[in-house]
Amino acid sequence: MRENMMQINRWSLEGMRVLITGGTRGIGQAIANQVLELGGVIYVVARNQELLQKQLQEWQQKGFKAYGQRGDIANPASRQELFAHIAELWGGLDVLINNVGMNIRKKAVDYNPDEYDEILTTNLHSAFDMCRRAYALLKKSTYASVINILSVAGLTHVRTGAPYGMSKAALLQLTRNLAVEWAQDGIRVNAVAPWYTRTPMVEQLLRNRDYLDDIIRRTPLGRIADPEEVAAVAAFLCMPASSFVTGTTLVVDGGGL
Repeated sequence: MRENMMQINRWSLEGMRVLITGGTRGIGQAIANQVLELGGVIYVVARNQELLQKQLQEWQQKGFKAYGQRGDIANPASRQELFAHIAELWGGLDVLINNVGMNIRKKAVDYNPDEYDEILTTNLHSAFDMCRRAYALLKKSTYASVINILSVAGLTHVRTGAPYGMSKAALLQLTRNLAVEWAQDGIRVNAVAPWYTRTPMVEQLLRNRDYLDDIIRRTPLGRIADPEEVAAVAAFLCMPASSFVTGTTLVVDGGGL
């Protein structure tokens, strides 16, 4: 491993095959852009076919190697189809980035069973299955890693609602467990936990001036994060430069925690 690393650019993703869920908007899109700019090849999966095709065309017109398909990660059949395509296209995988997430903000007593199940299925159960399905493909890589996109809601209380925080906390523990379990296979597993970031998921919240002011007061750097700032941390965890980093969660919070 060390001899091989001396022969590569440790700060590059040149030729690395990266699968990104939810790669057409927000943090996922920013991660996809960063990976492509660093020389990687991406495969993105998203639910909106029109948006997906538009984004793929933009990337391809710039000369980037970008592939993708429409799919709902919360659906087991969709996940099965996705990995069948990845195996056919690449035969292996270097990086899996579990970015897809959703939320419904309510008080704990106000959730109905379907809402609770939707949040946990999308944010946690699907990521667990994605990791398991990716395992055999990742084992074929010299620099394999998994990156789970969490939230500071998995580390402390923020006004996201209990099920969302639960799902992200559980994903943090999955990261720790898989990092140890898969270390013998050369697969690193890390996570990134952003604070409030300017994405479509929180756009409506940030329009509330009082809410925004409260967030900024709680953030020592005094502002909201841009998706590119979260993406840069995720890109680092993909790189050979982070080859001895595993089982950790990097918090991107402007000093809030």
